[in-house]
Amino acid sequence: MVELKDKVAIVTGAGQGIGRGIALALAKDGAKVVVADITDKRFEVAKEIEAMGSQGLAVKCDVSNREDVASMVKEALNKFGRVDILVNNAGIYPFKPFAEMTEQDWDRVLNVNLKGTFYCVKAVLPKMIEQRYGKIINLASIAGAVVGFPSLVHYSASKAAIAGFTKSLALEVAQHKINVNAIAPGPIDTPGTKAPDVTIIEQTKKMIPLGRMGLPQDIANLVVFLASDKSSFITGQCIVSDGGYTLP
Repeated sequence: MVELKDKVAIVTGAGQGIGRGIALALAKDGAKVVVADITDKRFEVAKEIEAMGSQGLAVKCDVSNREDVASMVKEALNKFGRVDILVNNAGIYPFKPFAEMTEQDWDRVLNVNLKGTFYCVKAVLPKMIEQRYGKIINLASIAGAVVGFPSLVHYSASKAAIAGFTKSLALEVAQHKINVNAIAPGPIDTPGTKAPDVTIIEQTKKMIPLGRMGLPQDIANLVVFLASDKSSFITGQCIVSDGGYTLP
C-alpha cells in the first residue's frame, strides 16, 4: 500500500537519526519529501529518497531562524505546489546541570525546540488552511511530557511545552480539517544518543519492559500512521512510544 502517494511532507532535522528514518519512511509510502536540515547530510538523505523512486528536496534550514523557515516553505511550494505533512523533528538536547545552566543555554534549546516548531507551523498553516487538509506531527519526548530527567531541565521544559502546544493548536485548526498530534519517544538508538559506556545502554535496556532500545523506524512507523488518513479521527494527542519505559 502506498498510503501517501502524491502527498508532500516537510521533515525538519531530517539529516540523521530519527529525522532521517521519518523522511525515508514517508518516501517509501509514496510521499514527496522536503529534507530540511542545517547540515549537508540532507543531500545524502534526499539521494536515498530519489533512489527509492520518490522525490526529495534537500533544503538548508535552521528552524530557530524565521527567515530560514520561510525560505524552506517557499522552496517546497515552488517545487511541489502544496504541503500536506509537517514533521517538526529538529531538536537539540545538550546535557547540563541546572545550577550551571546559563540564559544562553536555555535560550538556545528553547529557540530550536519550541520556537522552531512555532515558526514552522506558522509558515505552513496558511497553505494547509487553503487546502483544507494538513497533518502536523510534533516530536515531543518522554522527558518533560511524561517524566523528568536530570541535566535536561531546558530540554524537558521545551518538550512539555510541545505537548501543550499540540493540544491547543489541534483545537484551533480542527475546523480546517487539519490534524495535529505529537509523539513522545523514549530511549531511541541513534548516533546522537550513543553512550560511550556500553554498560549504560545495557542498564537502559533492562529498564525497558520490551527489552530493547527503540529504533528510528519505530518512531517513523508512527509518523507514517499519523500522516495518513488512517488516523483522520485522531488529533491533539501526545502518543508515547517507549517500549513501556515510563510505565509505573
